[in-house]
Amino acid sequence: MTYSVAVAGGSGYAGGELLRLLAAHPEFEIRTVTGHSSAGRPLIESQPHLRSLAHLTLDETTPEVLDGHDLVFFALPHGASGALTAQLTDVRLAVDCGADHRLARADDWAAFYGGEHHEPWSYGVPELLVASAAGGKQRANLVGSTRIAAPGCNASTVALSLAPGIAAGVIEARDLVSVLAVGPSGAGKAAKTHLLGAELMGTANPYAVGGTHRHIPEIRQALRGAGAVEEPSISFTPVLVPMSRGILATSTARLAPGATAADVRAAWERAYADEPFVHLLPEGRFPRTADALGANTCLLGLAVDEAAGRVVVVAALDNLAKGTAGAAIQSANIALGLPETTGLSVNGVAP
Repeated sequence: MTYSVAVAGGSGYAGGELLRLLAAHPEFEIRTVTGHSSAGRPLIESQPHLRSLAHLTLDETTPEVLDGHDLVFFALPHGASGALTAQLTDVRLAVDCGADHRLARADDWAAFYGGEHHEPWSYGVPELLVASAAGGKQRANLVGSTRIAAPGCNASTVALSLAPGIAAGVIEARDLVSVLAVGPSGAGKAAKTHLLGAELMGTANPYAVGGTHRHIPEIRQALRGAGAVEEPSISFTPVLVPMSRGILATSTARLAPGATAADVRAAWERAYADEPFVHLLPEGRFPRTADALGANTCLLGLAVDEAAGRVVVVAALDNLAKGTAGAAIQSANIALGLPETTGLSVNGVAP
């Protein structure tokens, strides 16, 4: 069966990555792509690397244009998709790559985003450990779903890094620390002074310092779901670095009393041993962002700092692939009963 697909917000970075991956998917046919200021113009003007989709023209982003497709992927800024998705009447599966349907708690939304809080959808991180889910993973909650919220790229990177330790009780949920080197494509395609090449090249720029980043409540939500016995607390600091795409997240946590280095490695091995897209590297090995470029993979390195009494997890992924578009397509595959890996690759692009 071939599923008809529309992508709302196809002129941006996340939309472009969705289209790149969808173009190679054997079961999905891209029929409609929409934009905002670019509506009415050929897609190839906004996404010149997508040569196989040169026949498409960007339409207006309206419910009327999007209705009638089997799948609609939304790659819109936060606050833009909630009202729009509520107006859909004839869409089998909607996948939102924005933030509007991620957070369960209205107070979290009010504190970090503001505006109307929309109904939370099934969270699109299949590998995430969830204590209440069948089989212990979020994958079970995606089967047959008709509405999916793809994750925030930073949030899923940190959640996948720490959830195995939380679930196994080998790390504490308080005093978590994550520092992330991130590429500016995660901030979107809109022109902003701090994202200009002249502002980024040759420097590293911290932002959203001091607990203000909007992915923090999403991380806490994921770790609560993994089985945290106390409210998770995390110091989260992202740093823009001069690479167009990628995340390298270094997360540390207090080692739980009585837990050993062997217990720690066993927890992460159990969590991801059979996962096609989340890979724990051998002891003493740590990933680079280059190793995940263009792939739907999250690569993890793990160590125990005995002197500090902390577990260290280093995670690398492509923020546009596994962090956003790849997670969205992987989750859609599961919801529709397709093989989870369809249309997605574990092979990165090097050098």
